[in-house]
Amino acid sequence: MRLQGLLSFPLTPFTSDDKVDLAVFAEHVERQIAAAPSALFVACGTGEFTALSADEYRDVVATAVRVSDGRLPIFAGCGGGPQQAREFAQIAAECGANGLLLLPPYLVTSTPAGLVEHVRYVAAASSLPITVYQRANAVLDPAAAVALLDIPSVVGIKDGRGDVDAMLRLVVSVRQSGHPRAAEFGFLNGLPTAELSVQAYEAIGVDSYSSAVLCFAPDIATTFYRAVKSGRKDVVARLLTEFYLPLVTLRDKVPGYAVALVKAGARLDGLDMGHVRPPLVDVSAEHLAELTAIIARGRAALAEVQR
Repeated sequence: MRLQGLLSFPLTPFTSDDKVDLAVFAEHVERQIAAAPSALFVACGTGEFTALSADEYRDVVATAVRVSDGRLPIFAGCGGGPQQAREFAQIAAECGANGLLLLPPYLVTSTPAGLVEHVRYVAAASSLPITVYQRANAVLDPAAAVALLDIPSVVGIKDGRGDVDAMLRLVVSVRQSGHPRAAEFGFLNGLPTAELSVQAYEAIGVDSYSSAVLCFAPDIATTFYRAVKSGRKDVVARLLTEFYLPLVTLRDKVPGYAVALVKAGARLDGLDMGHVRPPLVDVSAEHLAELTAIIARGRAALAEVQR
């Protein structure tokens, strides 16, 4: 299962009394499917996996599977300690998910070889295809990336580090390994606001990326993606200048805004997403006004490039 193209990472909405709002989530998933991504990754970083109980996680994954009804693959996040990751992997399988995104292990730092053993341990509990999320304390080297090919259920690596040189080494090492699975193995650009780095990553053979913007401005996200794929550098540059760069500048003002800002944007788009759970903090009134203006600028630029 090699994923290519634009990937959606839906949010998890909460009610005012801090319950998961499954009705809003179902509508959110339906809207994401309408934007035609290659796959949905639910209950992952943007979906606040670490803030969900096992029961809430089960409800979120099952709802996504039900709403999608086989129209596209549903990947579910799993993580924490190795045994906890196994438990969530098993829940995802029970709910009918098509694959897993294995998040970095909880707190501990190890070696690349140790990370491979962590992946192997989790993979032993489920036959679902696994994409390994590289970021924070989960860092692979070329030998470890090649070793993942020997775990049959591991289908790819999602990069959240942003070190293009290091990622190139992983891609080349895997592709040139001579392993029977080397050609089908997937590499995903999973950086926050990946649109800023998509051209650099495509140049090293990473042909898919996650888009948080898809959660609140799918018209901008899909137009940008099509412009990248069709070589419309003028459109890419215009949307980067008018929308994506200002968005990233705002995002970087507060730690955790990579989630909170997206949730605020989805509220502006008409979905009652509610709050973020701690330790994340909600977007301030001042920054919400900035976000509103940035989205308006982005849509104005969108109207111009579509003339």
